[in-house]
Amino acid sequence: MATFNVVVADPVEGTAHSVEVEGQDANRFIGRNIGDEVDGDAVGLTGCTLEITGGSDAAGRPMRPNVPGAGLDDVLAKGGVGFNPERDGERRRISVRGSEVSDATVQINAKVVETGEQSVAELLSEDEEDGEEGE
Repeated sequence: MATFNVVVADPVEGTAHSVEVEGQDANRFIGRNIGDEVDGDAVGLTGCTLEITGGSDAAGRPMRPNVPGAGLDDVLAKGGVGFNPERDGERRRISVRGSEVSDATVQINAKVVETGEQSVAELLSEDEEDGEEGE
């Protein structure tokens, strides 16, 4: 069964929240690509819509939007995700993940596209309080 650490960015407030997702909720992310939208119920954000913006695997290799599929690929990069050149014209071959979320993905980055009646901070703080009561 898949388990993901979903980092949810709230552009309105300028904050990010980390939520661990497993089981049925994690299955909502599998097979989705960077740029796809997912219902916020998967991470406890009822009434919100999330857009997948990236992620990484257990070794820290980033997901790159221009690499199809979910597997590993070596790309010659001149900048962008996974490589920041230090001088003009510098290129480097780097190992990256494809743009599709799979079981090998450990962290998923997402941003809130549509909000519901409550703010993201209110919804996630309620979930944390519920989790503490159940323990």
